[in-house]
Amino acid sequence: MAQQNSTLTTALTRPGQLNSAGDSRALYLKLFSGEMFKGFQHETIARDLVMKRTLTNGKSLQFIYTGRTKAEYHTPGNSILGNTDGAPPVAEKTITIDDLLISSAFVYELDETLAHYELRGEISKKIGYALAQKYDRLIFRAIAKGARQASPVSKSGFVEPGGTQIRVGTSAQANNAYDSAKLIEAFYDAAAALDEKGISTDGRVAVLNPRQYYELIQAVGSNGLVNRDAQGTALQSGNGIIEIAGIKIFKSMNIPFFGSYGTKYGSASATNPGVTDPGNTGSFIGETAEDGRKSVTGLNNNYGNATDFANSCGLIFQKEAAGVVEAIGPQVQITSGDVSVVYQGDVILGRLAMGADFLNPAACVELVAGAAAGSTGNATFGNTYPENSN
Repeated sequence: MAQQNSTLTTALTRPGQLNSAGDSRALYLKLFSGEMFKGFQHETIARDLVMKRTLTNGKSLQFIYTGRTKAEYHTPGNSILGNTDGAPPVAEKTITIDDLLISSAFVYELDETLAHYELRGEISKKIGYALAQKYDRLIFRAIAKGARQASPVSKSGFVEPGGTQIRVGTSAQANNAYDSAKLIEAFYDAAAALDEKGISTDGRVAVLNPRQYYELIQAVGSNGLVNRDAQGTALQSGNGIIEIAGIKIFKSMNIPFFGSYGTKYGSASATNPGVTDPGNTGSFIGETAEDGRKSVTGLNNNYGNATDFANSCGLIFQKEAAGVVEAIGPQVQITSGDVSVVYQGDVILGRLAMGADFLNPAACVELVAGAAAGSTGNATFGNTYPENSN
């Protein structure tokens, strides 16, 4: 057994120590935290496009939905005691926190020492990406679900608008989803539907598959795209630079897309747009959507099954379309002390606790192709209010 002499010591400079005191790895943790947050923020787009609330001391959060009311003329001498029909009607929507979402990695200290690159920073970004990917997927599925639902206000005598599905093209082929002219027509239909349902023009966005986005980029200047002054790299960024009918367009690999996420290769059919596989794509391209019913372990909200999105090919929505509730925002935890000594390394953990669901169906528009709206693969799933069934 090796012997160490504690009487012969030297003053150490600990680069991970804050002001030469306390935890010798304190600054390492902060560096890693920063990398994870940057990775998360770089990858997620849905977080800033919907209603976000923080939850403390509870398992769920209620959102109140108020229906419309009417204006009328006052008759002199009459008392004003509110509307006799009970307007405006009020409904609620409950969003429950799902179980703790984690992504972790074990870093062996010797491997870190021998590596010629900054290992923890790279791992941290991948952990941030993983959390952001799941975060966005759940929110986008919730918006697609909302597009298929009626209004939460069900009081007799009151009519409130529900969600909207718009078919891209009219044929039974999914490849209409990549037709820029048909996509643009669908955008104008969606804008008109949102206008007709009284949805604010502020905060209207669309999220498309990357190939759809670049099809639209190629059509700039010829098919009614707005923001034609955007040029070069700005136009290609996918960060809401271009607009159609006042709807900013984003691209993401995390939207439900014909039962998969992002891209689907293969022969053209009613559920496949028929994009030729360029080869060497890796198994992560066109990743099949997982089941997300409330009965799935870890989920307390209903995000639908893969088959529920067999013909889904894009989302258009306004900020009120969905809500996300965070009990624990993106955080980093890392082992230290005796645990690090025993295992000669550290477990790096990214975590968050959140739940998401649609709020105002009227603000949700789902694009479908290859099948008519409301048909198999586009049908309503889950109960509406206040919570969702399995």
